[in-house]
Amino acid sequence: MDEAHRFHLTAKSAGRSVVQGWWGSEETARRKLSSWMGEYGSMPGARITLTGERREAC
Repeated sequence: MDEAHRFHLTAKSAGRSVVQGWWGSEETARRKLSSWMGEYGSMPGARITLTGERREAC
């Protein structure tokens, strides 16, 4: 995984993807998480998830 796209954020409603995005900065991804909670959190069955990809040492 490219270091520039390390943190993945997804928003789902009723089991369907609404929006997703990738960010290289954890700080940016957490700001987006907060924003998306306000924007999408009231949708039926809302689920907003932030995950971080860990790079394996070569």
